[in-house]
Amino acid sequence: MFFKKLQKTFFFITIGALALLVLLWYEDYSFDKKPLDDKYKTQLTLKLKELRYLAKINFNIVREFPIIISEEMTANRFGMAVYERDGSIEIYLNKKRFKESSNYMINDVLPHEYAHAIMFHISDFSNKNSGHTKKWQRICKKLNGLRCERFVNHNDILMEKTKLFN
Repeated sequence: MFFKKLQKTFFFITIGALALLVLLWYEDYSFDKKPLDDKYKTQLTLKLKELRYLAKINFNIVREFPIIISEEMTANRFGMAVYERDGSIEIYLNKKRFKESSNYMINDVLPHEYAHAIMFHISDFSNKNSGHTKKWQRICKKLNGLRCERFVNHNDILMEKTKLFN
């Protein structure tokens, strides 16, 4: 009798786990195949307006830097600012990283890359510290960048994923 109950329990746990795996796979698949969700686009638009305003009042810069959500970036890259020979400057954000941490992408990565775009705009192409100079850090902080460091702090992302401190 005990063995039959154990078998049934194990069967239902296995079916439940399988259903959860299928659901998680479907959510990942859907995220990868669809454009970025409107809620992220709205948050990006609001943050971009804030960054443009801060660039104007702090640096007297009135310029739009196009934001491109890329599905082609490598997994270890969160974003990048690109200066083209024709003088255009674009900011790329890794779409895959939005699934991991949208707040981090919007509140950390976007100001980080916007600070690089401003450095390009003012023709400061320093290679010192891979473009993360003290001047760049000051710009990033004036853009309300939460953490203006050179590299991603994975603990910040982990804390957001756990939702313990939100």
